[in-house]
Amino acid sequence: MTANLPHLTRRAALGGLGAALALPYIKPSFAQSVPIKVGVLHSLSGTMAISETALRDTVLMMCDYANSKGGVLGRRLEAVVVDPASNWPLFAEKARELLQVHKVDVTFGCWTSVSRKSVLPVFEELKGLLFYPVQYEGEEESPNIFYTGAAPNQQAIPAVEYLMSKDGGEARRICLLGTDYVYPRTTNRILRGFLKSKGIADADIMEEYTPFGHSDWQGIVARVKRFAGEGKKTAIVSTINGDANVPFYRELGNQGIKAEDIPCVAFSVGEEELAGIDTKPLVGHLAAWNYFMSSPGTPNTEFKALWQSYIKNPKRVTNDPMEATYTGFRMWMQAAEQAKSTAVAAVTPALIGQKLMAPCGYEEEMLPNHHLSKPVLIGEIQADGQITTVWKTPDAVKAENWSPFIPENANRRR
Repeated sequence: MTANLPHLTRRAALGGLGAALALPYIKPSFAQSVPIKVGVLHSLSGTMAISETALRDTVLMMCDYANSKGGVLGRRLEAVVVDPASNWPLFAEKARELLQVHKVDVTFGCWTSVSRKSVLPVFEELKGLLFYPVQYEGEEESPNIFYTGAAPNQQAIPAVEYLMSKDGGEARRICLLGTDYVYPRTTNRILRGFLKSKGIADADIMEEYTPFGHSDWQGIVARVKRFAGEGKKTAIVSTINGDANVPFYRELGNQGIKAEDIPCVAFSVGEEELAGIDTKPLVGHLAAWNYFMSSPGTPNTEFKALWQSYIKNPKRVTNDPMEATYTGFRMWMQAAEQAKSTAVAAVTPALIGQKLMAPCGYEEEMLPNHHLSKPVLIGEIQADGQITTVWKTPDAVKAENWSPFIPENANRRR
């Protein structure tokens, strides 16, 4: 059921990145001495550091790349890095510091929805600009945020639909396991509405939440096994975030839960998180994203080469939120050049309609609702920690940030 990738002929859309990688680095001389300041608002300590450190590194990579090409508007980019330390109120304090003290032109940051919701009023009050690179629950739209990760119709709903299909195992009971905060709870509210529309009864849905950093999964995994033993084909949908994924997946292996018996599809686990886990017992379990490191095509080859030229460590992988950061950064560069300004009021309208042949192998477009069109990819975990695509959409899917499965959205969806 795997769709064909579109023929990749738009190498020029990457602005000559491949040619740039082949040339020796020459330090440019900048026409203007005042730098463009780029805020980096990612947790470098605490429970989310396992996921967010790589995003800090991606932003730094893109600043170096831009500077090697002459900067933006002839000005050097200067990264300003802060550590909100997986502390949600501290995210707001650090956002205010970036905007008021450092006076950044643009910020790339946050992973969890609770961190994004913490900083949203700050960016709106101070008229800042935030690029948010991670899949989320939707139900939001801000003039000061561009959402480069997936909305529910670009990840969660297609993943569950796949699990219920013949190719996905025809699951008729679903275990919704998540970290206890807004993204898993809202996503699962949407999924319950979707499952109800497909004739799945409440009795065939198990739903449990655990705190950030949860480590004792023995009892929950045992309950999943009992739930699955009641007759109908069962699957796990995981919205577990951060370092709690390591003991969770370890416990799946300890209790012998194999993909052919109870497949687990994860929405917050990619190659970076799998790098710290023995993945052999997890072979065949699934991840739903919009990019995998194994995605074919020239744009991904160039993205991975750029990453390795910066990080100089073959063990450091690429993943979906890194690709979303990269795509958002390049669109911001394009918009600033088009607007001939880095001012938020000028860049924001210029971002709408920006297009890029992204490393996922599809052309993505920034939509009027500040969300990207994105493909949907379902992949199987391999023994080496990579993820191989088993199903994908033929085209990029437009984001629906107001879900039809939440009744109060009936009058606000576009």
